[in-house]
Order: sequence, then C-alpha cells, then structure tokens
Amino acid sequence: MSSSTPINRRSLFRMGAGVGLGLVAAPLLAACGDGGTAAKAEAKSASLLPNTAVRNIGLEPDLQGTAAGVPQGFFSYPAKPLRATKGAPLKGAKPISAAMETFAPPPPARGKNAAWQQIEKLLGGQVDITAVPADDYGTKFSTMVASDSLPDVFMYPESGGVDNKAAFLQAKCADLTPFLAGDRIKDYPNLAAIPKGAWQGAIFGGKLYGLPIARTGTGGAGFYRHDLFEEVGVSSLDQITDLDRFVELCKELTRPKQDQYAIIAGATTMLAMSAGAPSSWRLDAETGKFTSNLETPEYRQAIEIARDLYKAGCYYPGTLQMSGAQKAQYTDMFKNGKGAYVYDGMPGYLAPGTGYVATMKAIDTAYDPRPFVPVGKDAVTWMDNVALQNTHIKKASGDRVKQILAFADFAASPFGSEEYTLINYGVEGTDFTRDDKGNPALTKQGAQDVTVPWKFAASAVPAIFSADSEQGVRHVHEAFTKMIPMIEPDPTLQYSSPTWDSKGSGSLATLRGDALKDIIAGRKPMSAYDQLVKDYLAQGGEQARGEFEEAVQKGKK
Repeated sequence: MSSSTPINRRSLFRMGAGVGLGLVAAPLLAACGDGGTAAKAEAKSASLLPNTAVRNIGLEPDLQGTAAGVPQGFFSYPAKPLRATKGAPLKGAKPISAAMETFAPPPPARGKNAAWQQIEKLLGGQVDITAVPADDYGTKFSTMVASDSLPDVFMYPESGGVDNKAAFLQAKCADLTPFLAGDRIKDYPNLAAIPKGAWQGAIFGGKLYGLPIARTGTGGAGFYRHDLFEEVGVSSLDQITDLDRFVELCKELTRPKQDQYAIIAGATTMLAMSAGAPSSWRLDAETGKFTSNLETPEYRQAIEIARDLYKAGCYYPGTLQMSGAQKAQYTDMFKNGKGAYVYDGMPGYLAPGTGYVATMKAIDTAYDPRPFVPVGKDAVTWMDNVALQNTHIKKASGDRVKQILAFADFAASPFGSEEYTLINYGVEGTDFTRDDKGNPALTKQGAQDVTVPWKFAASAVPAIFSADSEQGVRHVHEAFTKMIPMIEPDPTLQYSSPTWDSKGSGSLATLRGDALKDIIAGRKPMSAYDQLVKDYLAQGGEQARGEFEEAVQKGKK
C-alpha cells in the first residue's frame, strides 16, 4: 500500500512506523537469488483464491452487514459467547512458535497470563508468541531472515521486507495453495470468511503464500466535528456538493482567536477521494494502461485545493509537518477541540478508552465527532484498508501446515465467539467483568493479559461494536453503508509488479510525501508538482507501470 498523503496512510492504521530491511536481509537475498524465483510481473489468477463465505455462528447483529463488505453492527456484547472452532485444534501437535508485532507494552508471560493459559487449553496445544514492538519489528524480522531463524508463523513487516519477495517466499514459506485455494478452505471456516480482496494481496509467484490480517476494505476519510459543521449551517455532509463549498466551509470553521482551525495535520486523502482520484494507480480496462495517481488531473486538483487551504490559514499551525509517528499528538489536538477535521483510519473511532467517541465525550459532551464521507458528485472511496499485512507459515510438512492453519483459524474466530472473547478480553472474572449493560470491562490484569498479539496470526472479519456508544456504532455503520458502494477497485490487488512491491510503500512513498508537504505548505511553487511526477516515474514509477501492464497482457493469454 502506498502513501497517498503527506502523512503515510499505513501509519494511520497501525500506530507506529517500521524500519527498512534491505541491508540486513542481504545474505538471504543473495542465497535465494541464485536459482530462486525471480520476482516477475503477474496477473493474480482467481483460481488461487479461496471460495469465501459469510461466517455465522448463531449471533444476531443489531445492524446487518452486507456481502459487499459493510460490517455487522452490535450494540452490546453477547452474554454467552459461542464456540467458533471445534474440539482442541492443536491436540497432539508440537508447540508452535510465532513472532508478531505489537502496539502495546510487553504482555505477561504464559505463567502469569490467565488468557494465554485458557487459549492454549481450548487449542489443546502450546503456542510460543514473541511480541515485538511495532517500531522494532522490521529490525527483528531482518535479523530472523539473516540468521535463518524464522518461527513457524510470522507477520511480514508493514514497512516492507526483503527486496525479492517472490524468492523469499518460495525459499522459506509454505505454499498454502493446496490447503486453501477454492473449496479447500472449507476446513477453516473462520479463514473462509476473510473477503477475496484481502486474499488477492497474498498471491506471489503464482502461489498463495499468506494469511491476510483482514480489515474493512476502506480506511475511511477521517473524522469531523458534526457540532461545528452544524454551527455554520451544514447538518448533513450531502449539503457539501463540491470541493469549492468545502473550501468555503473550512474558511468559516477557521477561528485563530479561539485556537481552532478547520484542519488538523492534513486532508489530502479526503480531498483526493472527493475529487475522484485513484489511491495509487488507475487501470484502463480496455487498453490495459496504468496511470499513476500523481498523473491524474483529479489528484493534482486535490493538491491545489490543499495548497489553497493552507495559504488561507485553515491548517492548524505546524501540524502539516507531523508524520504518522506523531499521530497521537495531532489526533489529541482534534480530540481537545483544536480542529473541525482530522484524517485518521476508521479503526480509531470506537477504540475502547482511546477512541474519538469515548475520549471527546469525556472532554466535552457537546463534541460530536463523526466519520467523514467523501463529498461531491465525483467522489470515490479507496480500497486502502483491505488488509493490514500478511502472516506467513514457514516451510513444513503438509501435516504441520494443517496444524498451523488450524491455529490461524482459531485466531480468526469472529466477534462474539468464545475464542474472540479470550483473545480480546481474556477470562471472565479475572481479565474482565461485565458492566451494567453486560459489556466486557477489562480489569487491571486483563489490560495486560490481552496484549498478546494473537489477532495478528490471522484476523476475524471486522464487526462494529462499542460499549461506550450505540450512536457511535450507528455512525460507523452508516458511513460504511455509504462508502462501500463508492469503493474504486485497486488494480494492484489483481496484478503484481516487483518494483511496486519493493518501492511502492517505501522510497516512492517517501519521495511523494516529502514533496507534497513542500508544495502544500508553499515552500515550493505548484509547478514543482510537475517535477515530482517526473522524479516519481524516474525513480521507480515508470518501471512499476511497465510491469503492471506486462502483467495485464499475461493475464489475457
């Protein structure tokens, strides 16, 4: 996934920045480069994809989901969680080793962790998880690769891993095609609920190699203060019929004397979606030609509007320069009433304790944050949050791979299941109690026990739930109901480019993000945009385009 705003989009969905891996991973690359699979452009065959199906373990949601991807909504947590797996999936299996990133402090070890113990009791076997801080995971992964000490299960770094990913996967990872392609996934019904779009990103070298950590398809378009918008006459986002009206609105919402501005940090992603720009590439289905988002008039328009808004003083001073690593700082500014709009991924809205709804209600009951939906007749939403990343299984015998997949299926158990409850809340009476509405409330021990990153072995299909706000659940469900039908397909999920895989979310994202900050802030003239396009294409964009177009032609044969 590429960066499409001055603040890297991926960092907004994860709460941290990773570390590049190229130098430390060099010994492996050299080893598997000779005789290994060369990274190639390819069309990702639909025959490799699992036949996915909606998962229903018997819970009735308060708000129905859709086959297209609108998540189910729940106003309360089930009083009696139901099992989503059968028996003891790991009975008789030797211990499984795993390495996953975490955004939380180190969890208590198994001996002091009631949730960990109960999870292993249900599994019928032992899972040794190494939880690595997200900011350190890239370095840890690189070390594991270089020393040939990969565990049975490992998360691929969000910041990018080895340069020749196809060679790495072929040399070190289990091909999951024989176990999961087509109807074979029926043995793992929780994994089968993960949407096809997420599985597309797990295909490399003509084989299915990964287990997607599934997300909601789109990360959304940020959040806005509905109460402030109402003050200036906008009670519904539908009243903002085009971006010119949005600019007028931002000027009305900018009140420096009150230390309040229209925009905190950035709005490029939302502006680009509202203009109808693609997230990274646009594919012309008739000609097979790829166009970078930077080359489209819609994306350029978004940057011009962002520049005009900055010049008009609509950005909170100093926040445009903030990176994803400073996310907590600028989102806190929004939560404390300093702005009317902030870009952040949808997962942060209902997060227990730290989410926008709970936090802002505690600060001022008048604050009414809601998800923003792109505005205007040309608006689209981006397929930019299909999966956080993939988890891979180290090469092993067929029986061993099946054992590990059974563990992954357990980790992917859906909302409200007994397995999901243990992973997210722990053991009732020890790790959580029930509040007056019957919803789980973590105890002091529970807040520590549930930091084991089980959910990154494989993920449950997302559901919308909040113990804090029924109205917040409704707002998110309503936003997804509008945005899912607006999603513009991402052609990079159907076709692969080795250059894009290695540079798209790395060097090219950095080049684009840094240059756009300078242009929006007025440190460089708008004419510098043309030079950015040239540099972007020269430093890998053009090569990626050629590889994507080669993949399209291969797919037609």
